[in-house]
Amino acid sequence: MFNNIPKNVRDTMRDLERRDAMDRANGTPRLERLRQITPDTGRFIALWGASAPEGSMIEIGTSAGYSALWLAQACRLTGRTLTTFEILPEKALLARETFKRAGVGDVVTLVEADFLSHAQVFERIGFCFLDAEKDVYKECYDAVIPRLVPSGILVADNATSHFDDLAPMLEFALNDHRVDSMIATVGKGELVCRKR
Repeated sequence: MFNNIPKNVRDTMRDLERRDAMDRANGTPRLERLRQITPDTGRFIALWGASAPEGSMIEIGTSAGYSALWLAQACRLTGRTLTTFEILPEKALLARETFKRAGVGDVVTLVEADFLSHAQVFERIGFCFLDAEKDVYKECYDAVIPRLVPSGILVADNATSHFDDLAPMLEFALNDHRVDSMIATVGKGELVCRKR
């Protein structure tokens, strides 16, 4: 999966990585930054996505589409599609450009809306990547976990980098009897939950 990423996808990933690094270095205001995952986190979620059981594959928080490019590799491998949600119009515009340039429109569908207003559409989720604003993590978790199929996976970003903000939600997840869960020290810390 990682050894045969198409050149246009690799080039798009590298451009987004450079832009993200510049955003962080030059003091771009927080909401304007891409704030995307690290490359090792991309590989991590792609592996989990490719290993997840049958069911919908969703992403909550698209930004410019970098993480969706990694998940698109899992989709191509498994014959699935990804539905990704972004609420900020300017980020949704960037994501559309990303997906067009990378040629992943056949496996990635962008929904410019709040996932929570569409959660009921997804009755059987096989994999979910959560990387939205931290104040909605618990609501998203509560919407996703009941909809995960048995052995379905939820991965949530920023479990260590934003630990103070996420501590109540993380404590809940780590003690939730419906899932087996842990925090992986990859990238900015990834909460991984597997539905029992």
